[in-house]
Parts: sequence; structure tokens; C-alpha cells
Amino acid sequence: MGTVAPAAVAAEPGPSARDVERSEDHVREQAAEVGRTQAKLAQADGELHRLAVAAETAIERYHGEQLALRRSQEAYKDTQVRLVEADQRLEQTRVELASFAAQAYRSNTGSGRMPSALGGHGGPQGFMDRAVMVDVLAKRRAAALERMRASRNVADLFRRQAQTAFVQQSVSTTRADEAKQAAEDAVAKQQASMQRIEAEKRRLEHRLGRAQAHAARVKRARERALEKAEARRARAKFTGSDPSPAGEADTAARGAIVVEAALKWLGTPYSWGGGTVDGPSYGVAQGAGTVGFDCSGLTLYAWHKVGVELDHWTGTQWTSGPHIPTDELRLGDLIFFATNTSDPRTIHHVGIFIGEGRMVEAPYTGARVRISSIHRDDLIGATRPAG
Repeated sequence: MGTVAPAAVAAEPGPSARDVERSEDHVREQAAEVGRTQAKLAQADGELHRLAVAAETAIERYHGEQLALRRSQEAYKDTQVRLVEADQRLEQTRVELASFAAQAYRSNTGSGRMPSALGGHGGPQGFMDRAVMVDVLAKRRAAALERMRASRNVADLFRRQAQTAFVQQSVSTTRADEAKQAAEDAVAKQQASMQRIEAEKRRLEHRLGRAQAHAARVKRARERALEKAEARRARAKFTGSDPSPAGEADTAARGAIVVEAALKWLGTPYSWGGGTVDGPSYGVAQGAGTVGFDCSGLTLYAWHKVGVELDHWTGTQWTSGPHIPTDELRLGDLIFFATNTSDPRTIHHVGIFIGEGRMVEAPYTGARVRISSIHRDDLIGATRPAG
């Protein structure tokens, strides 16, 4: 990676750390009240996180059910085509069998073999010729009957498969509808609770007094400034020469492109179902009126920049490449979070590693694309997409 000139990083983004410290010193003078109120604020933040995880889990289940629905629809369509072809083959064998029957009838010598042999057309020799023909036709008819039985069996098999696919499509449709409703309910609950909790937080901040409110504003301003500075540093790492071996350099270059693509959209609104290979988009349900990304929408967009096609679902993004130990992470690796860190089926969120224990993510409804720490209790692992 290239290096950054000392002058580019010497200036500390304001407000300074000393500004934050002075404001917090003033607040600590009201220690008892601050302590009680901070506990309530932490509880409110914890509830917000829990609701965000619940909403993300429901949304990602919806993405998975939508993918299953598309696949079952494709399976049903395919079996319908194969059933039509099988029925056509069955009809062809029926026509062929009818033709053999007509030929056999025309060549039959009748029920009285001796009179036919003596008085039939061509005399005894003609009778023998016709008898040979009847024998040949009988064998061909037997073969045709066997082909018809086989064709009927194949057609019956495809008919059963088509019925099974139709039932699976119906089940998938129902599950997708249920998942969408569950996600809508979870997001609606999250949004209502966010409004209630944010109102409670504003009330608590007011109780802390002007000093606490000022300290909170200074701290938030510094966090935003640090985030912007970190984004600039992350971008700066993508310039210059890379002394790594060729294979590692290629991987690092791809990761840098992925990270740069994601960082471009810092501040973009979260939109459930939002995000395509072309960038932010309108989502679905609560995201229908918002142009933005959800977590797996941002990752599929960024990795498309290096030619890797990902599904819009954390479930298949988790299996899109080898799993990487967290101490071997590289730029662009996907970081996953789950409600049960021993069960990948409970994955509800994904972000993009940008170095130094940080990631860029589309967090939850009501938030925006941002830089965050990867060090969370629900971290389950990481994947480096292949392709």
C-alpha cells in the first residue's frame, strides 16, 4: 500500500480531544444525576440495537424467501416444458402404434390359415410372405408398446414433478408473503420505538442540563470528524505502490476497489430492499419511498465493481467464498453478524471491512451508510467472495 505524507495526517480534526475532555469534566461535576441518566440512555440504546437486529433478521429472511420463490418458479417452469415434451413423445408413440395396427390388419391372412394358403392371393407362397410380414409387424408392435409404456412412465414422472414444483411454488409464495409481513411489522415496531426512544433520550439529555447536552454535541461532532478523517485515510491507502506478491496484490487491489465503491456512499439513507449493481435504489415496503441501500444491497453493489455477482441476501453472501479468520482480514472482506454466533442461519447483517477493525455498513432503517467497529458481540465471521 502507498504511504500518506505526515502533513496529510498531522492536523487533528476538530473539535479536539481536549475540547471533548473539558466539556466532559464540567458534566462530571453533576456525577450522581449524570450516572442515573446515562444508565437510562444506555438502556435505550440497547433497546434500539435489539430492535434493529430484529428488523434486519426479518428483512434478510424476506430476501432468502424471495430467492427461494424465484428458484421454485424457475423449477416449475422447467418441469412444465419437460412435461409438454414428454406428452408430445407419448402422442407420437400412440400414432406410431396405430399405424402398425393398420398395417397388420391389411397384411393379416385371416382366421382360416389353410383356405388362405390355398386360395389367397399369390397362393401358398403369397400366404407365407404375408405370414412373415405379420410376424415382423407383431414384433414392431410389441416394441412400440414398450416405447409407449416408457413414454407414459416418463410423462407421469414429469407430471408428478410439475405438481410438486407447483406446490413448492405455492409454499414459497406464502412463505415470502409471511416473511415480508413479518419484516414490515418488525421495521414498523423499530420505527415507532425509535421515535419513542429518541424522544426519551432528548428528555433525558435535557435533564442533564445544558452542560451535558453540549458535551454530547461536542462528542458527536468529534466522532463525525474522526469518521470523515478515517474515510480519507482509507481512501489514501489505495494510492501508491504495493510491495505484495502478485497474487496478494491482485486481492488487495480488488479489495481496495470494493472499499472505495462503498465509501463513496457514506451518508446514503438505509432503504429496506434498496441497492442494485448500479447503486442505491428504491426499496420495498418501508423502503419503497427511499433511495438507498440495505446491508446486503451495499455489499452486492460494491463487489460488482470487481466482477463478483452476489445475491441480495446475507445467506448466500456468507457462502460466496472462503471464510477468513478475523486476524487475517483484508480490505473488502465481508463481515457478518448473527443472533446466534454458532449458527450461520441466524445471520442478520453484513458490512465491508476497511481496515483497523472498522467496516462500512448500511445499518438499519432510519440510519445512513456509515463507518463502524467490527468488534461486536454478534460477530460470527468473515468471507472473501470468490469470482
